[in-house]
Amino acid sequence: MSKYKEIKGFKVQTLASDTAASVVSTGSWASSGVLNTAVQNMASAGIQTAALSVGGYGGSPAAVRGVNQEYNGTAWTEKTDLTTARAGLRGAGTTTAALVAGGPPGSDLVESWNGSSWSETTELTSGKENAASAGTQTAFLIFGGVPPATGDVNTYYWNGSSWAEGGDMVQAKRNLAGFGLYNAAIAAGGETPSVTANVESYNGSAWTETTNLNTARKALAGSGTQTAGLVYGGTTGSDTAVTEAWDGTSWTEVADMATARSTNGGAGTTTGTAVTFGGESPITTATENWTTTPAADFQKINLGQVYYNSGSNAFKVTQNVLGTGAWSSGGNLNQARSQGGNNASGGSASIGLVSGGNKYSPGASYNNTEIYNGTAWTEVNNLNTTRGYSTGAGTPAGALVVAGILAGQAAGMVNVESFDGTNWTEVNDVNTLVTQAGGAGTQTAAIKFGGETTASSPQANNARTELWNGSSWTEVNDMNVGRTQPSGAGLSTDALAASGYAGSSSSRTNDAETWDGTSWTEISNINTTREGANGAGHNTTDAIIFGGRATPTYYALTEAWNGTAWTEVADLATGRYNGTSSGSGTSAWYAGGYPGANPQPAITEEWNVPATVTNTTITVS
Repeated sequence: MSKYKEIKGFKVQTLASDTAASVVSTGSWASSGVLNTAVQNMASAGIQTAALSVGGYGGSPAAVRGVNQEYNGTAWTEKTDLTTARAGLRGAGTTTAALVAGGPPGSDLVESWNGSSWSETTELTSGKENAASAGTQTAFLIFGGVPPATGDVNTYYWNGSSWAEGGDMVQAKRNLAGFGLYNAAIAAGGETPSVTANVESYNGSAWTETTNLNTARKALAGSGTQTAGLVYGGTTGSDTAVTEAWDGTSWTEVADMATARSTNGGAGTTTGTAVTFGGESPITTATENWTTTPAADFQKINLGQVYYNSGSNAFKVTQNVLGTGAWSSGGNLNQARSQGGNNASGGSASIGLVSGGNKYSPGASYNNTEIYNGTAWTEVNNLNTTRGYSTGAGTPAGALVVAGILAGQAAGMVNVESFDGTNWTEVNDVNTLVTQAGGAGTQTAAIKFGGETTASSPQANNARTELWNGSSWTEVNDMNVGRTQPSGAGLSTDALAASGYAGSSSSRTNDAETWDGTSWTEISNINTTREGANGAGHNTTDAIIFGGRATPTYYALTEAWNGTAWTEVADLATGRYNGTSSGSGTSAWYAGGYPGANPQPAITEEWNVPATVTNTTITVS
C-alpha cells in the first residue's frame, strides 16, 4: 500500500491544536521602550522601527504639548518641538519627512518636518480637530473630525504645495482611525456623535461604506494599507485593548494589547508589524510592538494540508486557497506600454504604480508615471530619465525605479530614481549598468538581481545582485543562474526569482531561487519555462508568477508558490509578457505588456483570492 507522503508529497502532521486561519491571527503585542513624555491625542507617523509621536495633551503638569518624540523600534528620543504646541492634530510620513495638520479648536495649522526642524506651510482649507489621516508628507489626506460638533464629512488632499477638496465622507464623524494612502484609504470607527462601527473606503475621489468593525468604538488608532490593516484601542465608554485585522473584505479580532487605552498613537504600513504608544486612561507612556509569528509549518497547513489534532482526536483539513484565486478586469492605463518599472514587492489589487516603459513598432520609450486606485489610473509627475525595461520596488507612497534602457540604445543604464508620492528625485546609481533585471523590496530596502548589460545578441546576462539601504547600492552574492527578464517578488531580506532568459531561443529557464538576505538557494522549478513573466508576493512562501513568453506562445498561465511547490492556478484573460505588476499572492494587479501583436494593450487585470476558511473536521475510514 502506498504511503500518503508518496501520493501527496508530505506527511500528515500531528499538532496539539488547530493551525491559525491566517498569518495575522498569529500576531501579538509586546511591551517596548516607554515614551519620554506621556501624551495622548497626538499625531503619528512612520513604521514600527522608525516612528514619530508629535504633540498631544499630557505630561506633568498636564498641558497641550509640542513635544516631538522619535522611536527606533526599541527606545524613544526627544527631537525638536513643534512650532505651535497642540493636541488633536494628525500626521503621516516618515521620521525624516512628515506632515502634521489641525488641532484645537478646529485649527488650520500645518507643519512640515525634515528630520531636524519644523516649518509652517500652507494652511488647511478649513480647520480640523480629532480627524484622521493617511498618506505621506507630499501626498497627505485628512478627513472627518470637528468642527462641526457632530463630526465632519470634509476630505482635504495635500500634494506637497497646495490643498484640494476630495469627496465627502458618507457619514460625518470625529475621533476615528485612518490608514492607507491618499488614493486608497480606510476610515474606521469614531463617533457621530454616538460611537460607531462604521468603516469607509476611499479611492482618491469618493468614499464608500464597507464592512463594519466588530466592536464599535471611538478614539482608536490604526495602521496598514487599504487591503491589509489593523485598528487597536479606543473606547466604547470604557477603554479597550481590542485589536482587529482588516483583509480588504472583513474584520477579524486578533490578540489584545497589554494596556487598554484610547486616543493612542499608531504607526506601521503592514499587518505584520505595527507600534502603538501613549493614550489614556489614565495617561500612559506605554509602547507596544505588534508582530506576527506563524509556526514553521503554518504556510503548508494553511494552503490545504491534512493534519491530525491530538487535542481533539480528529483529522482536520483547511481550504486550499491556491485554486480559488481569479483574475478580473481593472481600469485601463492611460498610456499603453510594456517593460515599465515594476514594484512587485507590495501593495494590492487596489494600489499600483507604473513608471516609464516601451512600445514596439516603431520602438519608443516613455517617462510618464501613473498611479492606480483599484478603479482608474491617474497620470502624475514624469520620471527625470526616460526608460523602459526597468525594475523597481515600493508602493505609490514611496517607490524606486531602477536602471533600464532607452529604446534604440545598445546598453543598459545605472540611473535610479526615488518617488515620494508626488515627485521623482535622482538618487545613487546601481554599480553595474543593467536592463531587464528583477527587483523587489521597498523604497528604503530594495534588491536588484540578474538582467543584461547590453541589448546586442547574444545578450550578456548576469547573476549579479545588489542591495539598496536607502542611500547606496552594495554588490552581494550572485544568483545561482544568471538570467535576464526574471520575475521577482518579496523583500530585500526575503525575495524570490523565477524563470528568465539566458540569451538564446533554447536558453529560457524554469529555474527558481529564493534569497534570505545573504545568499540565493535553488528551489523547485516552475512548471512552465518562460521569459518575461511577472511576479507578486510579500514573501517566499506566498507568491505568484504570471504571463511570460516562449516564442511563439504568449502565456496567460499563473503559478502559485506555497514554500514547497508550484501549482498552476487561474489564467489571465490575455496572455502577454513584460508587463508591470505589484501586490501579494492573494491580491495583485498586472498592467500593460506585449501579447505578440500591435497595438500594445493598456489593460489591467486584478488577482484576488478569497479568505481562507476555518479548519474543518473530516471523516477517515
